[in-house]
Amino acid sequence: MSKIIDVFYDCETTGVDYKKNSIIQLSGIIEVAGKKVDTFDFTIKPHEKAIIEDEALKVNGHTREQLDTYEAQDRVYKRFIAIMQRYIDRFDKTNKAYLIGYNNRGFDDNFLRTFFRLNDDPYFGSWFWSDTIDVLCLASQYLRERRSQMKNFKLASVAKELGIYVDQEKLHDSMYDVELTREVYNICTGLIPEQNDMDLF
Repeated sequence: MSKIIDVFYDCETTGVDYKKNSIIQLSGIIEVAGKKVDTFDFTIKPHEKAIIEDEALKVNGHTREQLDTYEAQDRVYKRFIAIMQRYIDRFDKTNKAYLIGYNNRGFDDNFLRTFFRLNDDPYFGSWFWSDTIDVLCLASQYLRERRSQMKNFKLASVAKELGIYVDQEKLHDSMYDVELTREVYNICTGLIPEQNDMDLF
């Protein structure tokens, strides 16, 4: 039986529409059988047809000047695949990874699939299971008795509710968001207990 491979990941983008905007940061933590084995953190130059929205850049902290210095899409794609190949045999139907993110089912998954298509790879499903895991949904179940008392259900709010320290200055850096998502996942799945130390805030 193949070992379970989890890829906790997050994307920062030039807008919220995967059809017209572009990934500009792709970060992740890879676990095999529950053990952290690898990480990745790429900054990516938007593809040629991408619309770059100032409001999105304001949120994620990237600037237009920085975008011009980021690595080309095709180079990042090759580096990303090289990492995936360490753990996944794309020709083995039993050997794929679970993508795990926060609100990834409605956002990041679409951007990552588009990233593959832009690099002429129609075989996204050779690498990843189709039933990706959305930590937002896990947290919704875990926190449903407290949900009415929370101001919103953004990642930072959920993390704080679970007793996780949140550095406001690092939010929307995709690597930091991945780390928070992984902590939330571990609590919601019972791998670690809630911190319950509100003095941190």
